[in-house]
Amino acid sequence: MKGKQIAIIVAVLVIVGYLYLQPVKGLIKPKEGHDNGMVAGSKPAPATISADMVSATAKTAIGENLSAKITDLESQLKQAAGDKQKEDLQRQLAKQWDDVNQPAPAAFYYLDLARKQHGFNDWLNAGTRFNDAYRLSQDSSLQSAFVLSAVEALQNATKLNPDNLDAKAGLGVAYVNGGAPSPMQGISLLLEVVAKDPNNRSANLNLGLFAMKSGQYEKAVVRFKTLIAQKPEIEPYFYLAESYKQLGQKQQAIDAYQKCKELMPDPTFGKRIDDFIKELKN
Repeated sequence: MKGKQIAIIVAVLVIVGYLYLQPVKGLIKPKEGHDNGMVAGSKPAPATISADMVSATAKTAIGENLSAKITDLESQLKQAAGDKQKEDLQRQLAKQWDDVNQPAPAAFYYLDLARKQHGFNDWLNAGTRFNDAYRLSQDSSLQSAFVLSAVEALQNATKLNPDNLDAKAGLGVAYVNGGAPSPMQGISLLLEVVAKDPNNRSANLNLGLFAMKSGQYEKAVVRFKTLIAQKPEIEPYFYLAESYKQLGQKQQAIDAYQKCKELMPDPTFGKRIDDFIKELKN
């Protein structure tokens, strides 16, 4: 199996673990008319982290073979002479980390490029990956730093292109995760996005996740089914199965889990899914 497939499996399991094993603090159900849950909380304190720090952790996750080329590029970057060479190597490193589905180190390289060149795509790429890194992490210090960097990047992206829905959705996610005084600022942005584009993937996925975290599983189901209707993918199917399970709709949960197996025919992952299905049948 390819390295990226392995990383996707790990990502799904880590995200699910974050949702269900972490203590849930400050969740509230919004009033009628706000159709998703939100996470209440104050703006996080900054943490001092670097690309090197998160790169070391990511290399452990992907293994020596997949990290060999990245290590070589990092060595070249340290010896690079001139801004142009450094920026070329940073862009290569960002792509390499993207290829193995490790958003945290990629985010730092995109952020550095964005701060130098002030390009919309680099700001958007940085913010999107910091949001993804937040979801994959269970370290509160790292999460705080990821949120603050996501807000910086996506605020700059929306300033450059106010009509871009991906940037607006990403900023909404960062706000809900703690990057704004009120999480409702983020929910409002996400709802603006789906009002303009009902099928927007990022907005629907994150509204679904926030609904799950506040126990609003019926609304989460609607979001994930919207995504699946566009493109069957393992992540929304997994969350759909989890939502159905929480609602006590066992057969629907089993059917969604089976779809996960079809989309990711890996023995280890399949065994995990079989365990979930067995639990529902008992």
